Amino acid sequence: MRRLTFDEVSQHKSAQSCWVIIDTTVYDVTEFLPDHPGGSRSILRFAGKDATTEFEGIHPPGTLEETLPESAKVGTVENVGGQETAGKEKDKEETAKLAPETPEDMLNIADIEDHASRTLSKKAWAYYASASDDMRTKVYNNAIFNLVLFRPRIFRNITVVDTTSHMLGFKTSLPLFVSPAALARLAHPDGEKAIARACGKHGILQMISNNASLRYADIVSATVGSEQPFAFQLYVQNERERSEKQLREVVKAGCKAVVLTLDAPTPGKREMDERVARQEARATETVDTGEALSANSGRGKDAEGGVGRALFQGTAGDLEWEDLIWLRKQLPDDMKIVLKGLQTVEDVILAAKQFDKTSGKALVDAVLLSNHGGRALEGAPPPLLVLQELRMYAPEVFQTLEVYIDGGIRRGTDIIKALCLGATQVGIGRPALMALAGGFGEAGVSRVIQILREEVETTMRLLGALTLDQLGPQYVNTRQLDAILGPDPSQAALTTMHFKAKL
Repeated sequence: MRRLTFDEVSQHKSAQSCWVIIDTTVYDVTEFLPDHPGGSRSILRFAGKDATTEFEGIHPPGTLEETLPESAKVGTVENVGGQETAGKEKDKEETAKLAPETPEDMLNIADIEDHASRTLSKKAWAYYASASDDMRTKVYNNAIFNLVLFRPRIFRNITVVDTTSHMLGFKTSLPLFVSPAALARLAHPDGEKAIARACGKHGILQMISNNASLRYADIVSATVGSEQPFAFQLYVQNERERSEKQLREVVKAGCKAVVLTLDAPTPGKREMDERVARQEARATETVDTGEALSANSGRGKDAEGGVGRALFQGTAGDLEWEDLIWLRKQLPDDMKIVLKGLQTVEDVILAAKQFDKTSGKALVDAVLLSNHGGRALEGAPPPLLVLQELRMYAPEVFQTLEVYIDGGIRRGTDIIKALCLGATQVGIGRPALMALAGGFGEAGVSRVIQILREEVETTMRLLGALTLDQLGPQYVNTRQLDAILGPDPSQAALTTMHFKAKL
């Protein structure tokens, strides 16, 4: 291939001739611009520059080979006169920001998040920390745990406590899992692999994001043992065959469960994420993009919508309960299905009633109560409230389904409160991503799990509960939580019928 100078590459910075550098190789991506899922502007910001750091943070290895023809390779680049590319300058800035702390210095999840806020790039922090609109739902997800008080018992021998749990037929060392969390390589080069290794060493399950920055097979190659279980989060695509191909790949790689995500059929308005994207776009306004800045409403392709919006391109918005039949047909009989994003008692009841009429088998094995970490519908109910409504109005579903929650979990006390109200397992998302930051990687994720393990064990001892199956509503005071419960679905239906009868 041709040897090019940085000055030569920098001349190709328009929509009519767009070259970018990825890991010293120069690519002509001019023809690909209209087809880029995130819009052409996200590429044009790096026209004539090194895009390595940006590209590798959000794309799995092998993406270029699958997307671009061999003819797109123009040559390789060399630095002239000591001039460094934009990507290397950014790497130096990120390295300079690294704080001297070690994972052991982190005493709680708040410390982990503070460390991440100081060491992540502005773009990565905006994507991880952002939530919809005024972010009140994200905040309330955690704040609502304060409405539940404990009722500890005394004169119990609390010398030994057992945190062993189960999930989807697998034994776990803690009632804790890592929820689907996208683009982990924005925080650390090892990305989801680092999370996988930490989960394996601590004996908990990882749900791998549909939008992971590494391929599923590459992530599960980081297992610490042949029996380590993984689940795969699925966003069904408009082009259904793409999802079918994904499922064939994860089944081949040994996936144990599919987590069908339903709480974000369209992206929420994540203003922190969008603001950073717009700032980047305006910083490169002099580039001849051929596009005007827009409000980016709906499912538009403009890059100013932020990383979160770009990831949703192609996501199907037409799913219905009948699509569970299609999903079940794509999977082996022993592979589990988890529905993620249920936010009402009514939908949990419907999930428990889903059966394949041909085989007579249940179509749903577990539900994950979630509002997408406050990143979808602002004003959605916090999962802990939905859990309590489920316990009050439809306790029978706990005998049919495993019930998980995620969103707002920041303490071991939060985990124990959820278990007392009937949850089987509790998930964390942002803490696992943020634990990677500042060079922590796998050690950071391990520290998060260790912190929560210690807090869970301490809470159990102080409650007087020695095993997880001893936990129950007798250990909590929910009067404040009960005051804001939603309507009993059965009573609401009767009220509606009575109203219609009067008409």
